[in-house]
Amino acid sequence: MPVVPSAVPVARGLDTLFRAFADRTRLRILNLLTAGELCVCDMVQLLGVPQPTVSRHLAYLRRAGLVAVTRDLRFAHYQLAEPQNAVHQSLIHCVRLCFTGLAALERERRAAQRRVLARRKTPC
Repeated sequence: MPVVPSAVPVARGLDTLFRAFADRTRLRILNLLTAGELCVCDMVQLLGVPQPTVSRHLAYLRRAGLVAVTRDLRFAHYQLAEPQNAVHQSLIHCVRLCFTGLAALERERRAAQRRVLARRKTPC
């Protein structure tokens, strides 16, 4: 008897985790965050997409456990989350490795690195 895909048990949250990689904007956000902690305003400028779009994708990445947020009085700062398990750790490693060598993504990551360094001197 064939296995019906919806009947196959999936570890809770694993489907959300993998769907997080199915969107180009979310992949670009993850790429930026490999450079370090960024605020939404930085990502909006670097990605050239509207703030609500960036915020929506960040919310999805948080639900997937890939992104963590810290807040100060006025701003939220996002970074890659600490790996929760071996699968998560492997996926984060893959993000870092897979984006290496892709010219457009490397340019975005270098721009993000410059932002991270600038933020150390002057916060948002």
